[in-house]
Amino acid sequence: MKALLKTNFQFPGQTHLYQGKVRDVYSLDNDLLVMVASDRISAFDVVLPKGIPGKGQVLNQIANYFLDATEDIVPNWKISMADPMVTIGHRAEPFKVEMVIRGYLTGHAWRTYKSGKRELCGITLAEGMRENEAFAEPIITPTTKADMGAHDEDISREEILKQGTVSESDYIKLEEYTRALFNRGQEMARERGLILVDTKYEFGKNAAGEIILIDEIHTPDSSRYFYAEGYEDRLEKGEAQRQLSKEFVREWLMENGFQGKEGQKVPVMTPEFIQEVSDRYAELFEKITGTKFEAQSENELEDRIYNNVTNQLKSIA
Repeated sequence: MKALLKTNFQFPGQTHLYQGKVRDVYSLDNDLLVMVASDRISAFDVVLPKGIPGKGQVLNQIANYFLDATEDIVPNWKISMADPMVTIGHRAEPFKVEMVIRGYLTGHAWRTYKSGKRELCGITLAEGMRENEAFAEPIITPTTKADMGAHDEDISREEILKQGTVSESDYIKLEEYTRALFNRGQEMARERGLILVDTKYEFGKNAAGEIILIDEIHTPDSSRYFYAEGYEDRLEKGEAQRQLSKEFVREWLMENGFQGKEGQKVPVMTPEFIQEVSDRYAELFEKITGTKFEAQSENELEDRIYNNVTNQLKSIA
């Protein structure tokens, strides 16, 4: 299988193309978005030089699975999944913050804590916590929404309101939606023997001024999962948790001297490593959805996507 790294379609009515870290987003003149989940992979806000075959399909299908499962909590942007790698939906004006919610002290939060800091995004963290330990209750640690190539930055609720990035009434709603979505995601993960550890959500306002959920939800790119079995035993022994997330990619990069800092070079991504990452993504899909991952043929991939999207657009119109 080959990896889809970049697209450059010309869809009917197309007015703009935005290429994010992972997705290529096409704007159409009737306020529609065509979002292609590429096989690009990013870590430390850097897009790595090689793609992961099957990754885009996994992300798109998991995101669709959870968008459908949470639409009773908050309306979302989705209209239809036009292709295994493509979702068509409504355009929205995104908020300039990403709502990160953490149930456990791990990843970025743990690295901050381990450095001696006891405050994260304006939230005071308790003394004496261990890596991967659960917080008394989930904490919301927002980040700024960076453009491609730039770094997202931690920001506190107070700073967001002071800067006027989001109005207080809207931010209260974003927090409410974030906690409800995370609670639903944790419930669904538990049913599959997983722990939804942390995740991020992005929201926007549609043409009617309504807050909606946009982009992906509960995918391995936006979320971290632990296996529930053995969690407590590993925590007590101070051992690493078995997890399904992108964190192992970050750990591999750090072990090879890369954290996205200036002057650092991305280590060579061997075919074996790429296959391991691809297998991890497929494993998460099967674990979280309870269905087998059916990798789509990569032959004439661009033609397939174009034909599926244009046919779907005709039915939407």
